[in-house]
Amino acid sequence: MDMNTEIQKAVEVLRQGGVILYPTDTVWGIGCDATNPEAVAKVYAIKKREDSKSLVLLASDMDMICRYVKEVPEMAVQLVEVNDKPMTIIYPGAVAGEKGNMKACRHCLAFNTVAEDGTVGIRVPMMDFCTQLVAKLGRPIVSTSANISGEPTPKNYAEISDEIKSAVDHVVEPSLEKGATGQSSSIIKVGLDYSIEIIRK
Repeated sequence: MDMNTEIQKAVEVLRQGGVILYPTDTVWGIGCDATNPEAVAKVYAIKKREDSKSLVLLASDMDMICRYVKEVPEMAVQLVEVNDKPMTIIYPGAVAGEKGNMKACRHCLAFNTVAEDGTVGIRVPMMDFCTQLVAKLGRPIVSTSANISGEPTPKNYAEISDEIKSAVDHVVEPSLEKGATGQSSSIIKVGLDYSIEIIRK
C-alpha cells in the first residue's frame, strides 16, 4: 500500500475520534487527534496510565506549533531550525481547553494533553510519513510510546504487544517504519526568559 493511501486511512480514523498505532521518527506511537479530549482519554486507557501526566504531541511545522502555544520562545525556534535529530521541546503556555471539558475544539489542545503547569511537549518529526500525516489532519497528533505504562518501549513493530495492537482502531502499514531511530527523542524545556533545561539527552 502506498504512503498517501495509508495517510488518508489514518486521517479518517483520527477525524472520527479513533486511536491509531503508527511509526514515528523515533519509536512506534499510539496516536489520536490532540484536540479531542475523549480520544486522548482512550490513549491513556490503552496505556493504563494516569491522565495527570502530559503527552508528547507531533506538529507538522513551527506554524502549527504557534497556533497552539500562546507565545513561542525565540530559543525554541532556533533549536528547531538547527536540530538534526528527533527533539521534543516543552513549551510554556499551551492553548488548551478547560480542564474537565470533554468537548473537542479544533483551536485548542485537549486539556488532558497538557501538564499541570500549562506546558506541552511538541516535536516536529523528521520523517515524511509523520509530517504529512499531521499536515493532512491539520492539527497536532498525540505521540506516546506503544506500550503499557511501565513496560519496556518497543523499538520496532515486531516488539509491540498484541494487547496494544488489538486495542487501537487502526494499525498503519508496518513497512512505513523505515527511517525510525528506534530510540526516544531528546527532551528540552524552554522558557520565555531564554532558560533551557535538558530533561532527556
